[in-house]
Amino acid sequence: MTDDLDTAVADFLDAAERVYDEYDDGYVDADAALSRLGDHVSTLRDTYEGEE
Repeated sequence: MTDDLDTAVADFLDAAERVYDEYDDGYVDADAALSRLGDHVSTLRDTYEGEE
């Protein structure tokens, strides 16, 4: 992986963990959590596809 992709993966994992933690703590509902995770997946995918 390149540095950009490594950074994107690390950022995704951190962001996903924050979403899970906020959901577990009751700060967001399931729909909002899934929406935010989807946004993070899209960002990661965009970075990956830009690396090809």
